[in-house]
Amino acid sequence: MTRRTLPALALAALLAGGAAVAVGPVVADAQSQQQPQQQGHRPDRAAFDPGRHIEGRIAYLKAELKITDAQQPQFDAVAKVMRDNAKSMHDAFESLRGDRSQPRTALSRLEARAKFAQLRADGDAKMLAVFRPLYQAMSPDQQKAADEMLGHHGHGHFFRR
Repeated sequence: MTRRTLPALALAALLAGGAAVAVGPVVADAQSQQQPQQQGHRPDRAAFDPGRHIEGRIAYLKAELKITDAQQPQFDAVAKVMRDNAKSMHDAFESLRGDRSQPRTALSRLEARAKFAQLRADGDAKMLAVFRPLYQAMSPDQQKAADEMLGHHGHGHFFRR
């Protein structure tokens, strides 16, 4: 896998939502297998970060759902959980990237996948707790928009990291 294909794969995984969990360890492995002269050299483009555009997703979600002033407190709770989930995922990715002293084994890869799956499950539970009151306060048109956003993308990546 070349360095040029990594950002494309990372973007595809981010847009696919849940696939980012499985790609994270692959991205870290591929980056750690770079040629020695490239190790420690940070490319000009940003490293894969699942929460990198969280503020844009929050703004897009607010606009698409046409959040009213009365719904703003519930939406603020959703936005906070989105930010918190993005930070948790970012920190986990950084932790994985930072530990390159140990070789990546099948066991370490499975451990990383389990860690990201648990982070995702915990984040989804937090999101459900704060999204439910917002959804119930929405008009039928807003609910339909939310249903389409969640269904259209398969994994509802706007509600995640």
